[in-house]
Amino acid sequence: MVFEVNFDTLDPTDVTLHFLRDGEKVGSIYNDYGTQKTMARLTVPGGADFIGVEVPKSFVAELLDVAAETGRLAAPTAAEAYRLRVL
Repeated sequence: MVFEVNFDTLDPTDVTLHFLRDGEKVGSIYNDYGTQKTMARLTVPGGADFIGVEVPKSFVAELLDVAAETGRLAAPTAAEAYRLRVL
């Protein structure tokens, strides 16, 4: 399966990455209850439904790198805290 999420900003907290498009959350990546699973939650049109898929931590690390390189990272310091806590 292929999922596509269009976003203009990646906004990290210490345990979650939020995908934002035009200031609105369109998805997130989070650690599933402290397990080894890192999950992406993608919002679907209508707002009440979502799709959850497991993503490799290597993908998340690459996503953070590209967001930082392209100026799409909302809070670089928070991104480093996320790396330490989740990756």
